[in-house]
Amino acid sequence: MTSVERASEVARGAEDGVTPRSAWAAELAFAVETAAAAGAVLMDRYERLERIDYKSATDVVTEADHLSEELVIAAIRTRFPGDAILAEESGAHAAGESRPVNGRTWVIDPLDGTVNYANGLPVFCVSIGFVVDGRPVAGAVLDPTRNETFAATADGPATLNGRAVHASTKEKLSDAIISLSLAGRSVASRARAISKEVRAARSMGSASLALAYVGNGRFDAFVQESGMSTWDVAAAGLVAERAGATVTAFGGSAWYDPGRATRTVGTIAAPPAFHPRLLALANTR
Repeated sequence: MTSVERASEVARGAEDGVTPRSAWAAELAFAVETAAAAGAVLMDRYERLERIDYKSATDVVTEADHLSEELVIAAIRTRFPGDAILAEESGAHAAGESRPVNGRTWVIDPLDGTVNYANGLPVFCVSIGFVVDGRPVAGAVLDPTRNETFAATADGPATLNGRAVHASTKEKLSDAIISLSLAGRSVASRARAISKEVRAARSMGSASLALAYVGNGRFDAFVQESGMSTWDVAAAGLVAERAGATVTAFGGSAWYDPGRATRTVGTIAAPPAFHPRLLALANTR
């Protein structure tokens, strides 16, 4: 059984009645399988790109972004034609009269870490989140280079390739390896303050994957001030939360806010014992 098949089997829920079936099992199985298909598109073109376009001075888009997104959107329209879609490259796609931030909405990042991808760095992912009435309830984050799928539902565990995972259980913040990205005022002083209290800080270039890594303790915590959008956190934030991490917006409010503008989302995810301290350090001006 492949990792995708194993993850899909778990996502559908056990049939023997021992493990309760998630209310969102069908949506999660679809997210896992569709992310795998999109990941195959990315790997088929990895280090063989024909064109790279620049969206801004610091952001790029490739044909792989568009092809991956088109595949995911087509799959959603076939399987769940009544659902709305919010996708990074093409924006909102309403279903009938529904608004893309209400009801049932699929929130897609077809390629998170495009700069890495375009430069041949094997750190990128596909993220597919499923949101109901403004709350993420299912999601999958696929790293196609490692054949790893992080997944979760709001009523089930976080998993990696179908096996339950848990956030870090380290006792000391000074032992923590964290994903750190700050912006705005006092960046240098705040970064120094945080770095003094942890073992090491890193930046991967793929926010969704780094946030998902909190789910199995590869990163003990994730701190990013801004620069993200709802499609970066919809799935990965749920994975981290269901794995036992405390997840909030950068300022401490709810971590998923469908009304936030593009590239203004910030998130802090950490074990409950570490979160208050990291929140305070990150927000000290």
